[in-house]
Amino acid sequence: MALDRWIALIILVMSAGYAYTAFFTMDGSLAPFMRNTPIWPSTFPKILSVMAILAALVILLGFEKPDTPRDEDPSVIVYRRLLDYKVVPAVTLLGLMVAYALLLRPAGFLASTVGFLVVGSLVLGERRLHILIPVALIAAGSIWYLVQEVLGIFLRPWPAFMGI
Repeated sequence: MALDRWIALIILVMSAGYAYTAFFTMDGSLAPFMRNTPIWPSTFPKILSVMAILAALVILLGFEKPDTPRDEDPSVIVYRRLLDYKVVPAVTLLGLMVAYALLLRPAGFLASTVGFLVVGSLVLGERRLHILIPVALIAAGSIWYLVQEVLGIFLRPWPAFMGI
């Protein structure tokens, strides 16, 4: 079986577990007044799990396959040549995502988000720092303002040691 089908099989198994949780276990702890509303907290997970299962089945059953042979299509990933692809930037971005999640509380939202955006853009090849840093600052500040002030959800903007 090809690499894309193995990945689709893994996504199918994970989506089935997510769907089981969304359909059978999430709604058990709902408050009585929420049971009469048309949209529950589990509505989006239910839609997401069904869409993921359908997408994984399309790939697994081969409905998306092009008519051209495998060797002629440059968009098909050949797992025997996996090291020919840009694996290092992809793995570095995954590591940056983990570091971002771990640094979110101790470093604060603004510093960790700006750091993630700047370093991630550098990994992807952007070299114009005079544009990159202001864009990252504006993006992180805008998101913080929307979450904190507009939505009213507390989001620690500064590092924990500052105590602000």
